Amino acid sequence: MTIEYRITLDDNHQFSYGIELDRGYSVEAAKAAPAWTRLEHQQCSNCPLSRDNFSHCPAAVDLHRVIEDFQGLPAFKKAQVWVRTPEREYSKQVSLEEGLRALLGVIMATSACPVLGKLRPMAQNHLPFANNQEFALRTVSLYLTRQYFNFREGRHADWELKGLVRMFQQLQLVNQAFWQRIHDTCEGDSNLKAFLTFFSMASSMTYSLETQLQKIRPLVMSSGENSD
Repeated sequence: MTIEYRITLDDNHQFSYGIELDRGYSVEAAKAAPAWTRLEHQQCSNCPLSRDNFSHCPAAVDLHRVIEDFQGLPAFKKAQVWVRTPEREYSKQVSLEEGLRALLGVIMATSACPVLGKLRPMAQNHLPFANNQEFALRTVSLYLTRQYFNFREGRHADWELKGLVRMFQQLQLVNQAFWQRIHDTCEGDSNLKAFLTFFSMASSMTYSLETQLQKIRPLVMSSGENSD
């Protein structure tokens, strides 16, 4: 299963990417990757990987081409972003920041990083250009669906979403470390801005989950139930 991205800048310069969702860690790709992708460089404080088995950060290896392609470009630059998933196509004119946020997100979620891998179900149902409300709705819906199957199959079900908060606390640590990685190598602000907006969406699920739930409540409750 592959997701295709094509980003066309306002000067008609075009970048194309194919993200294979079921890929693993590539030793050969790691050997060819730049120094800032090495595992020990700004390594996440909660990284579970051993340097004996992983010389480079799997997510950084997957991301480095995109990071370097857009290095030095301003975040506000306009771009036409076209995305094709196995189910449908999307096309939208956005700031480079918004286009990169979507692309970086799906690459990170499908990398061999075991922490980011928690987001893989989101990537398998990829929705580019999602706003904060859509991000929260999809995240909570997928988490609760997993809890339903845990319940039905005799395992503990976390209906209070405590595990969801813990998961995003771990993701925050990854996001912070990645921001430092990109800050070390980027001259412009497009990649940094994209990462900061991705980081802020993830942070909202940790620090203000109840606020996010109240925002999506009207979307999932019928008019009668919503009036209680």
